[in-house]
Amino acid sequence: MTHAPAHPADTAAVPAGAAEEFEDRPVPPTHRRPLRSVSSVWFGFPMVLTNAIVGGVIVHSLGFAVGFAAILAGSLVLGGYVGALSYLAGRSGDTFARIAAVTFGTRGAALAAAFLSTVVIGWFAFQVGLTGATLNAALGWHTEATVLVAGVLYAAVARAGIGALAVIGWIAAPLYLVLGAVAIALALRDASVGDVLSYEGAAPSGGALAFGAAVTLVVATFIDSGTMTADFTRWSRNGREAVLAALSAFPVANLLALLVGAVIVGAGAAARPGSDGGDFLPLLTGHGAALTAAAVVFVFVNLGSVSAHCLYNAAVGWGQLTGATLRRLVPVIGLLGLAVALAGVWEHFETWLVLLGVFVPPIGAVILTDQLLRARRAAARPAAPPLRPAALAAWAVGAALATLVHYQGPQYCEAVVGMAAAALAHLALSRR
Repeated sequence: MTHAPAHPADTAAVPAGAAEEFEDRPVPPTHRRPLRSVSSVWFGFPMVLTNAIVGGVIVHSLGFAVGFAAILAGSLVLGGYVGALSYLAGRSGDTFARIAAVTFGTRGAALAAAFLSTVVIGWFAFQVGLTGATLNAALGWHTEATVLVAGVLYAAVARAGIGALAVIGWIAAPLYLVLGAVAIALALRDASVGDVLSYEGAAPSGGALAFGAAVTLVVATFIDSGTMTADFTRWSRNGREAVLAALSAFPVANLLALLVGAVIVGAGAAARPGSDGGDFLPLLTGHGAALTAAAVVFVFVNLGSVSAHCLYNAAVGWGQLTGATLRRLVPVIGLLGLAVALAGVWEHFETWLVLLGVFVPPIGAVILTDQLLRARRAAARPAAPPLRPAALAAWAVGAALATLVHYQGPQYCEAVVGMAAAALAHLALSRR
């Protein structure tokens, strides 16, 4: 398979003790990480309070049985999509931008990477803003001051690099599972497991959310960083381990995180299930200082984990585009994200997910079609030109049909439609 034009340092020796992030070249075999290390980066990522909110909103609208089916379907779609893209990364050691250059051309890949690396800044801003909003609602903390402190802390983790992401992942995932279990136990004091399983939803007849839209909601929550999975899984020792690392997150960790929120809503313990879904932080407060303190630590570690991951994605992407190092870019991008957070981005969560579900999935679908389904043709091509028009056109076709489905056929999953349309369009347009 062809790759992006080699950087002069691609084959240079790297000192064994150097804290390199390899934004502009493949990760050397000597610096690849074991499966447990890369898995910890991904496994802890979906273990986030945002997923509890999403899982609760879905179950509130569709009921537990149908809602669970949508959650499972979305998690499986993410697993297949992110796992396949991770295989390319583990095999090559390349960042998303370098892998995309093979399919879209150097300038076309720059367009896709700039789009994703910018959009993921919004995810960072959302999680930082959610930190302030959550602690304000639960404990009355000053929202803007909390946002400011959180933004600085999360940026510091991202700036520390892939090793710090692995560490915070190891902490965030168990903490989510333990406190999620505590919240479920508290919720089930006034409800039974049977009540949860038979929960029919409180939305109007027919549901405020169609099944396909619910699947898209699950997919959209992590489709941006999932498409850029190479920035994480390029550290894997090979393609197989990269796939396994991705699968630890999707469907496994993602499904568990969503189900916590689903059970909270099914038990009738959520304060505002229509808007805040299965946010379980309020359940953890008011039961003594120790549990309240643990809840505060949980918010910072939990939302800090996903925020740092997103900021790392953005910095690696823009580092590839600008030539600047990750450690120089993180403070700049973090400051931009912090400004967006202070502007109240978390109030536009639904609109944000629609954008992600429509425009992002076709990008990965085109790459997979080109480099997996048509691997021999991709390998036989010369070095990447500035543009590959067929790939860019296929991305546009996928996004256009996904947009049409969003407005005209919400019962279908626009994310999956966008993937399929982009893949078929690329197969048709790239024939010779």
